[in-house]
Amino acid sequence: MLDPYQLKLDFPILNTRTPSGKALVYLDNAASSQKPSSVIEGTTKYYSQENANIHRGIYHLSQHATELYEKTRIKTSNFFRAQCAKAIIFTRGTTESINLVAQAWGRNNIQAGDEIVLSVQEHHSNLVPWQMLALEKKAVLKFIPIKADTTYDLSGLKNIITRKTKLVAVSQMSNVTGTIHDILPIIERARQVGAKVLIDGAQSSSHLKIDLVGMDVDFFAFSAHKMLGPTGVGVLFGKEEILEEMPPWLGGGDMIETVNLESSTYANLPAKLEAGTPNIAGVIGFSYALDYLSKVGMENIHSHEQEITAYALEELSRMGGIKLYGTDDLSQRGGVVSFTVEGVHPHDVGSMLDEEGVAIRVGHHCCQPLMREWSIPGTCRASFYLYTTKEDVDALVAGLHKVKAIFSRVARK
Repeated sequence: MLDPYQLKLDFPILNTRTPSGKALVYLDNAASSQKPSSVIEGTTKYYSQENANIHRGIYHLSQHATELYEKTRIKTSNFFRAQCAKAIIFTRGTTESINLVAQAWGRNNIQAGDEIVLSVQEHHSNLVPWQMLALEKKAVLKFIPIKADTTYDLSGLKNIITRKTKLVAVSQMSNVTGTIHDILPIIERARQVGAKVLIDGAQSSSHLKIDLVGMDVDFFAFSAHKMLGPTGVGVLFGKEEILEEMPPWLGGGDMIETVNLESSTYANLPAKLEAGTPNIAGVIGFSYALDYLSKVGMENIHSHEQEITAYALEELSRMGGIKLYGTDDLSQRGGVVSFTVEGVHPHDVGSMLDEEGVAIRVGHHCCQPLMREWSIPGTCRASFYLYTTKEDVDALVAGLHKVKAIFSRVARK
């Protein structure tokens, strides 16, 4: 088991105070994780000692930067047990990774009348790109519903994923409820009809041990900044044979082999899909994040989050006037707890907690269709990570007691 108190010392920002003078209690890890000193120092080292453009220079500094960048690709491939390093494409984030698939694969393979299957609780990043593609190609969007416990309702899967389905794109873990979905039946059904599968791993990648080869998905997208890494770095895994067939999405430097005035030929993978100067410092910083996560162990992180989540659910359920969202089965939950406070708008809850030094996310969490299905404007979301302690949860609960007390006095007036 990991020691969150010891780990917290590695994160400078977690040892600071908010403008209100309170110690920072950071519970918005589903949006973005904090960064350990090793990632901060590693990124700074690149800019101060290793900065050069990559893949082009023959001088030592450029070659060294290229080596660091490409070693991160290999490290990422190994961390996620991918097919090979060439199957790892660096992007700006999960959003860009999904858009890359929609544009480079989707525009070549989706035709009028074809079906794209999503779920009703997808993040906008795994919804809007497919809406745009379906509109352009006159394709049909279909949706896997969710049950009352927020898990996927797979009872009608054979009627949802049909011979007309060309792509199934779903998340492995909900950013709203933390529900860890059983995606194996979805993948198996997609294989039966010859459909490709894209998994939005923006949440699961930072909380679960992922085996991409064992999972047998065609695409897997995630972001570094949710995994202790810098912002502006994303990853798209794709099966090598599929990526080879995909045309470039962006044109420019480093993705070409030869360029003539009227035509060009393209470089081999992964360069073909990585046009222009990338976020070199961010990718190298991500390497340090992967080292940190490997040292702690993803299984240990998941176990710790389950313990913290169970504690949070127990404490919140005792309060009364708190509605919790998500499954009661802790084996199907990651470190996320979404809730509403009776009679109090989520934005008011978030603002008052901020005065207590507690940072949570409030709103629709980029899942407006799900909020509409629940007939609410949004939820309050507390999300945990490897450095979250029970005292952090206690601070959240104490803050909520103050929120309820204040609004109770207001209601009596």
